[in-house]
Amino acid sequence: MGEIVGAGLLAHVPTIVLPDADRLDLNEGKEITLVTGLQQLRKDVFERDAANEYDTVVVLDSHWATTVEFVVAAQQRRAGLFTSEELPRGMCRMPYDFPGDPELARNVEKFADKHGTWITAIDDDYLPIYYATINLWKFLGEGLPDKRWVTIGVCQTGDMEDHLRLGRALADGIAATPGRRVLLIASGALSHTFWPLRELRDHEASDPAHIFTPEAREADQERIAWFKEGRHDKVLDTMDEFWTYKPEAKFFHYLMMAGALGEQACVAKARQYGEYENSIGTGQVHLWFDRPADGWTAPLNPVQEPAHA
Repeated sequence: MGEIVGAGLLAHVPTIVLPDADRLDLNEGKEITLVTGLQQLRKDVFERDAANEYDTVVVLDSHWATTVEFVVAAQQRRAGLFTSEELPRGMCRMPYDFPGDPELARNVEKFADKHGTWITAIDDDYLPIYYATINLWKFLGEGLPDKRWVTIGVCQTGDMEDHLRLGRALADGIAATPGRRVLLIASGALSHTFWPLRELRDHEASDPAHIFTPEAREADQERIAWFKEGRHDKVLDTMDEFWTYKPEAKFFHYLMMAGALGEQACVAKARQYGEYENSIGTGQVHLWFDRPADGWTAPLNPVQEPAHA
């Protein structure tokens, strides 16, 4: 039986893969902690000792938007050079090469009907790949050649319930894959409004003062605090409010992860890597959730058994 052994809500902004000199120039000569945070996360989790080994990383990619179904990448291997259509100056001919996990992908597909949704595993070698996956692989996967990476896209016609259903199917697909130990990555931002083109070069530094509005910054920081308390229920119960601040991909990357971890019953507490930072108006953070000792859905306040007389 497979299991989810860790999960993260991680930022993938183009800035993290810029040459060092360019990145420092954009940030008043200082390193952005989104870079140092990923470097530390790799040491703490992705390079950890064999006793806590994982086999596969599943990226829930906020940049890959499908339309009539959810799609799971099912290639035996993915390799090539990546140039971004969005920012080819900064993400140009980046090499990538990693094994996939077609067995897991097809097992996830099998649970679509059970959860009332549509999921297709696709093994086409020419299926596009996006920087929400590549940028994180460059930090967390490159140099670890035996680790499998799988990507699942969001569905632009889906709503909150649809993405929770995908997460439930994902959890069942993992459980149905014998011996598989999986890390989940919800790759995407919090609030996600860019400064207009003629203004954005005044807001490229990482200081949260550059988040598009103070209200968006406060909404992000409120949710970061809830994540650190393990209050996924509060995050999910206030999605209508959070959508006001236009989270990236409607926060579908996180909702898929939440569906796999137990939704409102999930009590995993976040460890933050780096600071909460700005990227031309958007709110970015790295949060990692270790599996609680009692499981992802252990009660927040366990009922204590009365002591025996």
